[in-house]
Amino acid sequence: MKKVLVTGAEGFIGSHLVELLLTRGYEVRALVLYNSFSNWGWLEDFDSSKNLEIVLGDIRDPFFCKEATKGVDIIFHLAALIAIPYSYIAPQSYVETNINGTLNLCQAALEEGGVRFIHTSTSEVYGTAQYVPIDEKHPLQPQSPYSASKIGADAIAHSFYSSFDLALTIARPFNTYGPRQSARAVIPTIIAQIASGIKEIKLGDLTPTRDFNFVKDTCNGLLKISENNSTIGLTLNIGSGTEVSIFDTLTTIKDIMNSEVKFITDSVRVRPKNSEVFRLCCDNSLLKQHTSFKSKYTLESGLKETIDWILIPNNLRKYKAEIYNI
Repeated sequence: MKKVLVTGAEGFIGSHLVELLLTRGYEVRALVLYNSFSNWGWLEDFDSSKNLEIVLGDIRDPFFCKEATKGVDIIFHLAALIAIPYSYIAPQSYVETNINGTLNLCQAALEEGGVRFIHTSTSEVYGTAQYVPIDEKHPLQPQSPYSASKIGADAIAHSFYSSFDLALTIARPFNTYGPRQSARAVIPTIIAQIASGIKEIKLGDLTPTRDFNFVKDTCNGLLKISENNSTIGLTLNIGSGTEVSIFDTLTTIKDIMNSEVKFITDSVRVRPKNSEVFRLCCDNSLLKQHTSFKSKYTLESGLKETIDWILIPNNLRKYKAEIYNI
């Protein structure tokens, strides 16, 4: 039985990855950001498991990272600050968490020895597509403090492979959605507002396109990368290879929910012109070359599962539909 450390385990993708790993027979150490309430985020809803160890800490502390990595075979590093609008307000916190936190974990893994390291990046590092589909050779464009911090984190991570032979892969998921996603993301925000009976929804620019991927597909991609040593030293996109506009995505949600809601552009929610990423579409051929990855969910099937989950009253209450989350 392999022992795995998942950072950011209490979050959206992290909690789904923990769930997948447990079903596959892994022993999981789930790292949750320290808080005085001992709140485990989405892991609070999990049934207890003898193969799940939950630890509270902070990747910004190198001493804690050294303790957290003891005895593990694989690290899935997902912990990060990810909200783009908040990165305009608090950019230094993104550097401290995303870059310094990654450095601390890589150093701890190196000192532990024999650790397989999966570093989670983001398609936001590519910025607006210069060509599509976007492969791993696409130029990196720091169009927000968030994307800049992830470019920095990726560079730090890859340097540990190049300089110290750390068995590391950079996994670069495109736009993941699904149950448990935070209200700062457009898909759960729209679903929650429609479900709450709101008739007019304020939004930013609806013209950009995204390569949306259901969270279970993303987690499956992460697991397959970790299981194949031919991926060591590589950067691999995880995505469907299809793009859809924000407007068309929201229209699909309206249709599934039989809603007549109106979308209104709100200038406050529009990203600065040079910061908006207008087009993302994944080239996943390198991932398929090295693994058996294949997307199992269509956008519509993934949205239906997401809607069904959010409509559960106890889940819907967790989304403050009347508040603009940054």
